[in-house]
Amino acid sequence: MKIITKGKNINLSESLVIFIEKKFLGLKKFIKILKREDNPPAGGGKTLAEVFVEAEKETKRHRKGEIFCVKSRVYLPGKEIVSEARADDLQKAVVDAKDGLKLEIEKYKFKKIDKIRRAQRKQNRIE
Repeated sequence: MKIITKGKNINLSESLVIFIEKKFLGLKKFIKILKREDNPPAGGGKTLAEVFVEAEKETKRHRKGEIFCVKSRVYLPGKEIVSEARADDLQKAVVDAKDGLKLEIEKYKFKKIDKIRRAQRKQNRIE
């Protein structure tokens, strides 16, 4: 899994980039089961996941309130999953964006697994 970070209206320090990568690497365990369709399941196929994280300060004038926004996108086979979080602290916005992305990935994963199970049940009924 590859994590690409970008800052908009804000300079991302090295410690902040490390914090973002550390938080979003936790999603790797949810993405590892989603492999390419053409690779066999036991063949150790690689995932196509790239996570794009964009941290931005919405305006330069405001000093209070939810001025930080973190948008994260991950492209999985057949779907783009997006999460956005706003907060008064940049690190809090990163954590909220990661949690939102985690929920969306879990939904996608369970839909994909459920689709396979429904097809197997349907085939068992026919036989």
